[in-house]
Amino acid sequence: MAGFVSFVGSGPGDPELLSIRAVDRLKRADAVLFDDLSSGPILDHVGEDADLIGVGKRAGRASPKQHHVSQLLVDHAKVYQRIVRLKSGDGGLFGRLEEELTALQEAGIDYEIVPGISSACAAAAAAGIPLTRRLSARRVQFITGHGIDGKLPKDLNLPALADPTASTVIFMGKRTFSQLVRLLVENGLPPETSALLAEDVSGPNQHIQRGTIKQIAEEFEKKMTDLPAVILYGSLAEF
Repeated sequence: MAGFVSFVGSGPGDPELLSIRAVDRLKRADAVLFDDLSSGPILDHVGEDADLIGVGKRAGRASPKQHHVSQLLVDHAKVYQRIVRLKSGDGGLFGRLEEELTALQEAGIDYEIVPGISSACAAAAAAGIPLTRRLSARRVQFITGHGIDGKLPKDLNLPALADPTASTVIFMGKRTFSQLVRLLVENGLPPETSALLAEDVSGPNQHIQRGTIKQIAEEFEKKMTDLPAVILYGSLAEF
């Protein structure tokens, strides 16, 4: 009989932000396939007899292909009874969750999804700001700045992204932010629009930087770190 897979969102990295259900699934797991950003102290909740398999993908580094990760998940579910697929943040937000769900469905393997705290929400909390404002930021939009080819996606809705009444959060957007800012300004967003860079949210190297979209873009052109980050811009960032 095939095992059961729990897709567990590990949040931004601080083990204290794990849900009670997430901790329970980690403690009872026979095997854990974990993302690079879900390692460290979060794995302390895993039993000592469980197998740990790192399958993380990081931009600019050698990483396992997605089809290989999906096949590993299926193969382990055929051997073990309780599998945890540990994903950083919330697996349903730019976490390649769909491909792995499809692989399990095709193999006839049951699963559940345990949501995690998104790095977008954690970044706003760390900066002490809301993601919405009743009169000036009534809409929140999450986008990725990193397409399959590593470049800025070509099908972005630029008029929507240049909407000054929206709160916008960019995942995996450090390397393409300068290009995006040029497009946003061309579509009417003022270069003085407030922005916030949140790196290694809840981690030991957490760094929060405020500025404008123009200033943050210029900073990236001067220096680029390997720390995971989200970028927020709009009226929320000036709160």
